[in-house]
Amino acid sequence: MHLSDFDFDLPEKLIATRPVSPRSAARLLWCEGAHTLDRNVTDLVNILRPGDRLVLNETKVIPARLFGTRHRAGAVGGSGKAAIEVTLLSFTPKAQWTALVRPLRKVAIGEQIEFGHGLSATLVDKFDGQVALSFNLVGEHFDRALAKVGKMPLPPYIAAKRPADEQDKLDYQTVFARTQGSVAAPTASLHFDADLLTALAQKGIEFTYVTLHVGAGTFLPVKAELVKDHKMHSETGHVSPKASAEITQTIQNGRRVIPVGTTALRLIETAAQKNGIIQPWSGATDIFIYPGYKFKIASGLMTNFHLPKSTLLMLVSALMGQTRVKEIYSHAINENYRFFSYGDASLLIPSETNKVD
Repeated sequence: MHLSDFDFDLPEKLIATRPVSPRSAARLLWCEGAHTLDRNVTDLVNILRPGDRLVLNETKVIPARLFGTRHRAGAVGGSGKAAIEVTLLSFTPKAQWTALVRPLRKVAIGEQIEFGHGLSATLVDKFDGQVALSFNLVGEHFDRALAKVGKMPLPPYIAAKRPADEQDKLDYQTVFARTQGSVAAPTASLHFDADLLTALAQKGIEFTYVTLHVGAGTFLPVKAELVKDHKMHSETGHVSPKASAEITQTIQNGRRVIPVGTTALRLIETAAQKNGIIQPWSGATDIFIYPGYKFKIASGLMTNFHLPKSTLLMLVSALMGQTRVKEIYSHAINENYRFFSYGDASLLIPSETNKVD
C-alpha cells in the first residue's frame, strides 16, 4: 500500500478558512453503506437512532501560538532584540513546555523571551528541532496570561491564508471543552452547539466524554512511500471508568458506538481489548489506523474531510474501504463541500462494520 493511493486533487476554493454560523448549519454528507445523501448537521436528530452513543472528545485547545521578543544584553552591532514566534506543544513532568521556536537560531540556551502581560520564558534546552521552555508563571497565573497574549494554533493551511484572531478563540473550541491540553481542535466536534446537543438528547441519543489531547503532529505530512513504514506521532488521553462502562453497555444492548472525530475513535480503539471490550485507560497512544485494521469498538464515525495523503484519510479508508472513500470524496468535491478543520462534516457508517469477532 503506497502513499500515492491516498492522493486526490482538491480545488483550493474548497478549503474553509472560517466556519459557518451557527455551527450546526454546516453541511453533512451522510454515507451509510452504499448510500450517499446530502444533509445538514442538524439532520443528525433524524439520522441517528435512539440508543446510539456519540463519543465526544472534551479536550480544550490552548492559545498555544505566542509572539515575543528576545532581548540579548551586550549585543554588538545591533539592538540585541529579535522577534520570536513560539508554538507550545506539550507540558512536561519537569514543569516545562516543549515548543517550536522560529527562528530557532535567534535564541540561545539560557536566553529569555518576553511575550507581554508579565509572561516570559527561558529557553532551557534544544533537541530534535524543538526546545524546552521554563515560564515565569505557573498554574492559574500562567493560564490567565496565556489567554491574553496567545493566539489559537490554527492549522497551517488556514494560517497561511490569514492570522488567527479573537473570533478563533470561540470558533476553534468545542462547546463542551473541559480539560486543557490540546494544540489542535477535535474539529468534527466544532459542529455541535447547545441546541443540537439538547435535541439529540431528547431523541434518545446518548453521549460519552473522553479526552485525547491533540498534538501538532496531527498536521505532520506522511513521508514514507510505503504506508506501513510511517511512524505515528504520540498523544496522551484518558478513558474514565464511567466512559468505558457506558460504551460497554451500549455494545451489550446491540446499539451503535459512533465517535465524533478521529481523535475520539483512535482513543477508544486504543483502550479496546482484543475481544471487543473497552477498559478504563490512561496514557500515550500512537495507534496508526489504515486499511486492514479491524475495528473493535467503533460502529461508524462523524468526521470532517481530510487532507490528501494524510493519516486521517487512511483512517476513514480503513473504516469504509478505499474505493468507497474515493467515491465519497469525489461526491464532496463535485458538490462543493467545504474541507478541513473549519469545513463541513461527514457521517460514515459502513454497510458491515469492520470489527473483530
